[in-house]
Amino acid sequence: MSFNLQALQLSTLQKQSEGLTVTAWQKFLLDNKFPIAAVDGDFGNITDKATREYQSRNSLTVTGVVDISTYKKALEQGFAIYFAIYTNAVKKLLSYLNFGENEVKDLQQSLTAIARLNPPLTVDGDFGLNSIKGLSETYKKRDINFRAELAQQLSNATKTKLGTDLDLALDNITEYAKRLRQRLSGKDWVTFFPNSDLIDDLASPFRQKVQAFEGALQNAGATISIASVLRSPERAYLMHYAFRISNYEITAKDVPSMPNVDINWVHYTEAISVLAAKEMVSAYNIAFRPVLTSRHTQGLAIDWEITWSGTLNIKNASGTIISISEPRTSYENSTLWQVGRSYGVIKLSSDRPHWSSDGH
Repeated sequence: MSFNLQALQLSTLQKQSEGLTVTAWQKFLLDNKFPIAAVDGDFGNITDKATREYQSRNSLTVTGVVDISTYKKALEQGFAIYFAIYTNAVKKLLSYLNFGENEVKDLQQSLTAIARLNPPLTVDGDFGLNSIKGLSETYKKRDINFRAELAQQLSNATKTKLGTDLDLALDNITEYAKRLRQRLSGKDWVTFFPNSDLIDDLASPFRQKVQAFEGALQNAGATISIASVLRSPERAYLMHYAFRISNYEITAKDVPSMPNVDINWVHYTEAISVLAAKEMVSAYNIAFRPVLTSRHTQGLAIDWEITWSGTLNIKNASGTIISISEPRTSYENSTLWQVGRSYGVIKLSSDRPHWSSDGH
């Protein structure tokens, strides 16, 4: 391998180092199964320990300092991709891979051709933000075919210059593009930061009120299906901004970031960004505007459906038996709502599955 290590301009890292390169190093360690408490850009004691473990496992001198020898080993294992993503250094990555101005122009032309990008990328030899978006859009469209099609599309001049390093350069570009694509907003994000469906996760004393109501329902023979209990702030963030983008209330580029949510809302065009947000709204099954802080994020709400057959004879909180027939679903039966209210579990009539501590 004859890549240009100097092009990355890697700074030595050690305890008390801070910044985006530390973030990239921490994420690299985490993905390689070295425990990191938080990817926060702060090289503290835990990062020092993980670095030493990395050096030991890779037969390096154990110093806790990320120096040139440690970087060389990490680069063999894909660290250049982390560095490019978390320090916004794709130009350095391409220079490291021996892509000069002509090769970058060839790459820009090739991406447009492979994905039929509209509008086409500007062929200027400067791989800036729009080219990065074009790269992620191309991978999104071509997926597992990306590498082979790029290899076929690149000019003979580029292939000749890279020589025996061509395959490894393509591996790096493909992995970088794949990771960019994985960060793009879209329906796949619905699986991240899942809601809890455990009543035990509710806040006290609302938890005990729901448990009492649940016990009465079970004793009466009702069937209970819980959809959502506690919603993490991260999931609330994803739902909130997906809804706002989909309704043209905010542009993707103006969405604020959130710690621990490595999402990129900005696609190749704003129209594609809106479409991805609409996919998320549909996948989340959002009916009403999600807020960043709600009864769900506070542990004060539960989404569930309660059904029964025949007549449901249920005790309210006072011990009085209430007989309830049709409609046999908690979505519509206001008599059941009154029983829930007696326990302090209050139905929001406008939201079919939603019950909370105060009806909001």
